[in-house]
Amino acid sequence: MQTNIDVKRLLCPMPVIRLGEMIDKVEVGDTIEMLATDPGVLHDIPAWCKVHGHKVLEIQEKSDEIILIVEKIG
Repeated sequence: MQTNIDVKRLLCPMPVIRLGEMIDKVEVGDTIEMLATDPGVLHDIPAWCKVHGHKVLEIQEKSDEIILIVEKIG
């Protein structure tokens, strides 16, 4: 199952906090699609996932937004 979260116009650390809240609500193997505008997520989200044992499946940079797909592991 995929869940979407919109963190556009939110600055660090809020995208990371919102992802942490959502990770707690989904099942192992589920994915979260995050829509962001803060370029800091390009570093912060993969670093957070590495520390917490989750996986970034995809990062897309578009002209006005960044899309990240994160899978909940374990």
